[in-house]
Amino acid sequence: MSHNHHHHGHDEEHAEAHNHVHDHSDDITPALQNLLYEQIDFSKLQTLNEDESSSGRKICQKTWAQRLEPNPELKSFADEQLLMIVPFTGQVRLHSILIRTSPTSASPKTLKVFVNVDTMDFETASEKPPTQTLEISQTSEVQEIPVKRAFFNTTRSLALFFENNWSQGEEDETRVSYLAFKGDFMKLNKEPVSFLYEAAANPSDHKTIVGTKEGVGRQIQ
Repeated sequence: MSHNHHHHGHDEEHAEAHNHVHDHSDDITPALQNLLYEQIDFSKLQTLNEDESSSGRKICQKTWAQRLEPNPELKSFADEQLLMIVPFTGQVRLHSILIRTSPTSASPKTLKVFVNVDTMDFETASEKPPTQTLEISQTSEVQEIPVKRAFFNTTRSLALFFENNWSQGEEDETRVSYLAFKGDFMKLNKEPVSFLYEAAANPSDHKTIVGTKEGVGRQIQ
């Protein structure tokens, strides 16, 4: 009865609520500034067991506007497992992982995430306790899967181990068409080091630093 009530009563309010809930682009677009797209070090991103070289990198290089495009697509090669290492250009506070797969059995199911792991093989990924284990749904929608932020406050790199797919061992191919990350970026600040060198070499710089950054100035003295 309550289900019918929602459809027949408060038509205008319901229409507004309906539009708000189902218009995904409007819901997610205001948070685009939290996408960690420009903070991924694509040159060092690598994927193990990918069917086509660099396809893992290419699905991460898709922009938000390209998220629904079917290609490029990451496919596994020898079996259903995939392992991706994603380095960032600084330190990030990870909030969630965005992923688009498919409603088929080739959709990955279990994603084990390891924080600040720069190198990993499949054996280690299978045996090492992950920072967090996430479950991926079978859908062509872009899924935003939140992580436990306390575990990812100082993330410099991620290892993503797609352990299996929804085929229960029947399908060797796992497919992913879009992958992105949302969070806060904290650029690794190396400037105080360069200021120290400049100050030592050039006394005029020293005065500037003491005036604007007293803490750094005292270190020089």
